[in-house]
Amino acid sequence: MSDSQDQHTTYGGDIDPEIAELIGVDDESEEAAPGFGDLFGTAPESEETQKEAVDLGKKSFAQITETEEAPKAFFQDKDYYKSAMGGEGEVAKRFHATMTQFLNTQDPQERSLYRGKLISAYWNLVEQIAARAGSALPLQKRLMLRFGVVLPNIISAEQRQMLSKIILDNKTGEPVYYVDEWMNKIATGQINMSATDEVKVKKQSDDVQIVSKLEKAQGQRDVQQGLLSGKLADLESAEFKLKSTVDALLNRADNPAFPGLKYGYGEDQRSCLSEINNIVRTLSSLDREVGKLYQQLSNAAEAVEELKNKADEAGQSIAVVDDSGIRGEFNTVRQMAKMCVGRQGNHLPVLMKQYFRPNIRDIGTRENVIIEMAAIEAIDEEVFERTFKRQTNRIVPYVILVPCYGDTGVCWEPFERYNRATSRGRIAIPMFSKDLKTAVVAALGDLRWQVAKERAQHYWMEEGLTGNYYQWFEEKKMRGDVREAFIQDYILWITKESEGTQKLDRDVRAIFWRYVPFPQRIKDMLRNRGFLYAELYKRDKNREASDGY
Repeated sequence: MSDSQDQHTTYGGDIDPEIAELIGVDDESEEAAPGFGDLFGTAPESEETQKEAVDLGKKSFAQITETEEAPKAFFQDKDYYKSAMGGEGEVAKRFHATMTQFLNTQDPQERSLYRGKLISAYWNLVEQIAARAGSALPLQKRLMLRFGVVLPNIISAEQRQMLSKIILDNKTGEPVYYVDEWMNKIATGQINMSATDEVKVKKQSDDVQIVSKLEKAQGQRDVQQGLLSGKLADLESAEFKLKSTVDALLNRADNPAFPGLKYGYGEDQRSCLSEINNIVRTLSSLDREVGKLYQQLSNAAEAVEELKNKADEAGQSIAVVDDSGIRGEFNTVRQMAKMCVGRQGNHLPVLMKQYFRPNIRDIGTRENVIIEMAAIEAIDEEVFERTFKRQTNRIVPYVILVPCYGDTGVCWEPFERYNRATSRGRIAIPMFSKDLKTAVVAALGDLRWQVAKERAQHYWMEEGLTGNYYQWFEEKKMRGDVREAFIQDYILWITKESEGTQKLDRDVRAIFWRYVPFPQRIKDMLRNRGFLYAELYKRDKNREASDGY
């Protein structure tokens, strides 16, 4: 949606003419407004919180049974705007003045001018609010961060009703967060701050070096803990298999010819005996590996503790996220929004009625995004898999739901820099896109590319998924960014090729068939949908027969 598509909107509602004076002080309307705890649960505590853990035993998304809840009355509050602006001082006064000019001007040139000023004024305002996300904010400020709703009157009654039905709390157990939730978790230390491009300093002080070493040591500890969690999950799986096999072995049938007597082992049960031997050997091997990993985790934890003590002695700490760190994270979220919107898109951050539809299924809510990700994983079963030291885990990335009019989801980072083994990556999904499915597919395609590239490291142009695609890109003398080209082809692979509609270049299809494989059920269906698919299916069988797959 380009800026040129901006429709003229004259605001006919009532903005209190004294609001510019009120927003600089703590008034009664803000104090009486519903707080975070009233609708979002208990307010977060100020004390240090444990980092979020990754459940490596989880193999799929839980089915979403509800995508909305009973409507809430928060947009019916006549003091919503006052409460949203309350206590924000000069930045709120500047925003109010610019907002009033933008909504009431009829001159196209003036409107364009005020539009640019409004974008800047809005981001300054919500950055100031986001800096306090670690404490309980009034509901109206949370909703500004979450949906971009500044003034309810500039969205339709139908749209307000739809937004009020969105489920507020995270009942899914998945790492999918609205911006206010994300900033809260960053501020309270539950999630590490996102990576940013850093300028290399020629020489660091000893104190700064201690903090840097501590960060790396914590990352190494997290790696060991993740590897151990994965190995323990394998151990439990083998134990369950052993129990099931023993149960099958013990289930001997009664002999009807001799009441009270049972048969010996049948053919199936005799096969259980050899299976039990194999499982016992596997358990023994896993137990030895668990012992080694516990020792490595213990060593890593001791190294962290030692460096923490040194950092404390030097007066350095990385446990507390200060104001500048929180603001830096919010600016990272702002960059995510820019990337989702694109250079030619609609960068207006304020939610207005002409830019989004009043159908909850079209909105990038937490539940809708999880439904889309589950559908994509059913087509690309390896999309969340990551292999480290020959151990493969399913790791769903953090998903930040950004309130913007972008059409493309993006991957900000494939994993944290000090924990490539089990840390979550970060993707951003625009909430108000033209097509939610395409936005989510694009984000996961970006994740796919970046994980594959990092895995191949220096050989990313030569090996694996990225290497084969890059070589094709170069041979065809394609223009533009190879990563963007891959994402667009990934979208076609998921949305078209999986249904038998041939849209990709023949060589690209072969690359995706090999390195972004469909599940067997889809392959079995596609083999009858044309010669090209049948040929790829035959190649699979040849590779399996030669052990080269």
